[in-house]
Amino acid sequence: MSDDTLQHANFTGSAEYVAALDKICSLARHNLLIFEKDFVNIGFDSEARFEILRKLLLANPNNSLQLLAHDTRPMSQYCPRLMTLLRQFGHSMFIYQTPKHLQHLTEPFAVADESQFVRRFHFDDTRGILGLNDGESARLYKSRFNEMWQASHSSSFTSTFSL
Repeated sequence: MSDDTLQHANFTGSAEYVAALDKICSLARHNLLIFEKDFVNIGFDSEARFEILRKLLLANPNNSLQLLAHDTRPMSQYCPRLMTLLRQFGHSMFIYQTPKHLQHLTEPFAVADESQFVRRFHFDDTRGILGLNDGESARLYKSRFNEMWQASHSSSFTSTFSL
C-alpha cells in the first residue's frame, strides 16, 4: 500500500483517540485545525505533542495552528505546554472560543493540510474515525471549521498570552 492511499480507521477508546490526534498532528506540514470541547485529557499536556506542534510551527513562519474550543479556560490550567506554544508562536498559533449559539455542536474533529482528519462522534463518546489521504472529507471538515471560526472570538486569556 502506498503512502497516498485513502485510509479510514475506526477507534473506540480514549487512548486510541489520543493516538489518532498524535498521528494527525505529526502529519501536518502546513496547517492544523482542531475543534474540541476544552482540550483537557486528550494529550495536549504531553511533551510529545508539544514537540510535534512546536516542530510544525518552527518549520515555516507561514504554518499555522488554530484551536477552537467551547471553553478555553481549562486550557490555561491543564495545558501549560499549549500556553507556552502560544507565547512563543502568537503570530501563527491562535485559540478561539465558540459563542453561545454554537455550543450545541458536539462532534470534535481535527484537520491537517486538507488531506487528513480525525473526528469523534460526540464529546462524550470515545468512538470515532481517522481518515488519511481523504482530501474530500478533510476539506468538508475544514470548511465547517472555518465557518465556526468566523463566528467565534479570541479568548480573553489568549489575547494576553500572544501580546
